[in-house]
Amino acid sequence: MRLHRLRITAFGPFGTTQEIDFDDLSAAGLFLLHGPTGAGKTSVLDAVCYGLYGSVPGPRQGGGQGATLRSDHAQPAARTEVCLELTVAGRRLEVTRQPPWERPKKRGTGTTMEKAQSWLREYEAGGADGGGVWKDLSRSHQEIGEEITQLLGMSKEQFCQVVLLPQGDFARFLRADAEARGKLLGRLFDTRRFAAVEQRLAEQRRAAEARVREGDADLLADAHRMQQAAGADGAELPLPDGTPGDPGLADSVLAWAAVARAGARERLTIARSALAHAESGHATASAELDDVRELARLQRRFADAQERAARLDERADDHERLAARMEKARKAETVAPALALRADADDDHRRATADEARARAQLPATYADEGAAGLAGAARKASEELGGLASARRAEHRLSELTAQRADLDRQERADDELLQEAAGWLADWDTTRTRLRDGIEAAQEATTRTEHLAGRLKTDQEKLDAARRRDRLTQEAAAAQERLIAAREHASAAHERWLGLKEQRLADIAAELAAHLGDGAPCAVCGATEHPAPARKSAGHVDRATEEAALAAHQRADEARSAAERDLGTVRESLAAATAAASDTPADELAAAVEELRRAHAESRDLASGLHAAREALARAEREHDRRVAAQQEAARRVESRAAMRDALAGEQAGLEEELTRARGASASVAQRAAQLERQTALLTEAADAARAADESAQRLKDADARLADAAFRAGFDTPSAASAALLDAAGHRELQHRIDAWQNEQAAVRALLAEPDAAAAAQRPPASPAAADAAAEAAGRRLRAAGSACDAAARRSAELDRLSARSATAARRLAPLRETHDRVARLATLAAGTSADNERRMRLESYVLAARLEQVAAAATVRLRRMSSGRYTLVHSDDRTGRGRSGLGLHVVDAWTGRERDTATLSGGETFFASLALALGLADVVTDEAGGVRLDTLFIDEGFGSLDDQTLDEVLDVLDSLRERDRSVGIVSHVADLRRRVHAQLEVVKGRAGSVVRQRGEG
Repeated sequence: MRLHRLRITAFGPFGTTQEIDFDDLSAAGLFLLHGPTGAGKTSVLDAVCYGLYGSVPGPRQGGGQGATLRSDHAQPAARTEVCLELTVAGRRLEVTRQPPWERPKKRGTGTTMEKAQSWLREYEAGGADGGGVWKDLSRSHQEIGEEITQLLGMSKEQFCQVVLLPQGDFARFLRADAEARGKLLGRLFDTRRFAAVEQRLAEQRRAAEARVREGDADLLADAHRMQQAAGADGAELPLPDGTPGDPGLADSVLAWAAVARAGARERLTIARSALAHAESGHATASAELDDVRELARLQRRFADAQERAARLDERADDHERLAARMEKARKAETVAPALALRADADDDHRRATADEARARAQLPATYADEGAAGLAGAARKASEELGGLASARRAEHRLSELTAQRADLDRQERADDELLQEAAGWLADWDTTRTRLRDGIEAAQEATTRTEHLAGRLKTDQEKLDAARRRDRLTQEAAAAQERLIAAREHASAAHERWLGLKEQRLADIAAELAAHLGDGAPCAVCGATEHPAPARKSAGHVDRATEEAALAAHQRADEARSAAERDLGTVRESLAAATAAASDTPADELAAAVEELRRAHAESRDLASGLHAAREALARAEREHDRRVAAQQEAARRVESRAAMRDALAGEQAGLEEELTRARGASASVAQRAAQLERQTALLTEAADAARAADESAQRLKDADARLADAAFRAGFDTPSAASAALLDAAGHRELQHRIDAWQNEQAAVRALLAEPDAAAAAQRPPASPAAADAAAEAAGRRLRAAGSACDAAARRSAELDRLSARSATAARRLAPLRETHDRVARLATLAAGTSADNERRMRLESYVLAARLEQVAAAATVRLRRMSSGRYTLVHSDDRTGRGRSGLGLHVVDAWTGRERDTATLSGGETFFASLALALGLADVVTDEAGGVRLDTLFIDEGFGSLDDQTLDEVLDVLDSLRERDRSVGIVSHVADLRRRVHAQLEVVKGRAGSVVRQRGEG
């Protein structure tokens, strides 16, 4: 990957467009990016990262929002943009990215949010003019990100570690523990899949363990069930000891089940033998009981038959009397039809006579002596008169309709009068209402315009108020910084004078210091003499080298503190000048009062403007109401005109109908009343005529029935019809009498049959039977049989239950065996991968093992450059030894060739730490590059750290960096060390100012 050009607009500290030509800078192979603190050196690297990945590195990324990346010095209409041109994988690309930002509205005041945008173009050689053309590839953020990541073969984190080499991170990496190193290496080499393997093995181990424990718990539950099924015998046989998950638990449970099952079968055999013996005794006692009961039954049967025969002899006279009564009832049955006919005729005659009397009672007295024919004729005459009233009824109904129509017309007329009066009243105020509503709309529109104007003024004044408050705060900070600078200068001057004084005093007594190293026979370092008759002696208050060097160090620290105080004061004064320029000299209290007044006026105007929509809606509703009332007024006027003609027509028709009805009503109040009178008279006459005819017919039928009844009674042998009626029996009486006769005859036949039975007669000759003793013996035998059967059934159930549970336990044990084997295998793998297994001697996790291999590669690649930087003194080595109780695999040591000893990297000095971390960063870049598929990195950046090197080490480091440009590779150094400006000729300077930072580029020449 090689960078060609970078264009930055309104990004970070750069308020205007800045262009950087990396081709010109890279021509020398090594170039310097320098500038004062806070100018924006790191922002150039942020722009490169943002152009490629759409976000900036580390804590500076701010979520990638345009509000964070946008320059505070940019003009409001300037769009934040980063455009990067580079070559990667043989393709020349141009990536342009614009983050989201708030721009001023094109119309009115305020701002609006613009969305983020991205473009990707590729340069294709061989265009129409032979110079090549740019071809658009994509404008999708996601597609561009996937394309860049695929071409580079690195994520953003890897790119920031291998291209933008942050030395501070690697210095911490050298001093970090194994866990911190693992996190960094894990992000760079993406070993999440190995951590996922560890987690997956742990999950499988827990799942397998849960299944095994569940199976063991089921086995123990079955064992408890078998103990309960065995009853008292199970209590004597203790369950095997063990908990779910213990090895050999299944075998223990199966062995215990076999013992319990054998005992249950033995007890079942004993119970079956006892049951057979009880069954034999019960059969013998039952047979004896049956014989005794049969003898007692025959004896009771014969005695009962003798008693029943005596009772039949006593009731013989009653039986003869009942037979005579039955014979008389059979003769009376021949007269029964004539009796029934006469009774029916008598009932009909009485009902007809009563109906006739009731009908005649409702007629006028003039019809009291009329017969059936006279009543029928009067009914026909009334019916004919009723038929003549049909036309008069229709006329009366039409007259009621006309009356209702005229009443309805009167109601409509009153409603239209009220509507016309209401419409006239409302329309009279229409002009005033419309004017009032339009004035409200105009007031709301004016308030809207005033609100937008006040919002702009409020924003400007609020910015001035914020600037004034910053100005006041920075004024106090500047005064405090000035005091700190004065104190630092005084302290630095005092430390400098003390160092010069101690140095001068030491030089004055240097002879005594040299004399302290003289010995007899040893040459003097000054004159070479071997005899030393009068060596100089140290005076009181002698200053040695350590004291002088301590004073020098104190002087240097004080001078650095003075420089830092000067920088702080300059920074505060720059911020104070910017705040003063923005807020002028107006006091903050006055600005706050003005802002508060503007905010109050803005709120009032905004509240008034919010009623614009409601005012427009009110005017629209009023106009619609006006149109509706005008239309209703016109429609009511039309109805009034048509109603007068209709009223005249109805009045003429009503007069004609009233004349016709006067003739038809006669003396009645209405035609309907007259018709009702005729209808009722016709009905009463008709009913009376029918009742008179029915009474005459029923009297004749009654006379005929009396003659037939007298004839039938005489032929049946009865003196009178009443005697025949008294001899009759109803159905219930006949059945009861016949039942009593049949019962006596059946009882007589049954007694004769019983007395003739030979078995009963023979039993009566034997001694009386005693079934109580035989019954007691049979009951005792039955109890013994039931007890034996219950015991046998219980033993059989226990044995069957134990067999069933044993079979289920055996099946569960067979099913659990492969699960336990799987659990053992997965558990061994999981503990081995997690570093907790006894087989893992160094307690190294799987992910740590992979990272250890990567760290070993990085240490080997870093050593190549570290030896050259340290003149062959230092070598980086990887260590997988355990530290304390922790795990091993990510140790990093340095071997000092001068002492031959291996020590921790945390013991390196500041300068040594810098070039060791630089070598580590370069080695890591080589390894990650190989991991990414060998993508060539033609442009590298190294950020800060050179100020901790002495001149010789700096030369060696620059030689190593200069070697990186072999094969057309360029290296950019980011530093503010002044000595580098003399050593590196190609430079990119970042200069800061009030309007923002700018870049100045100088090539090798």
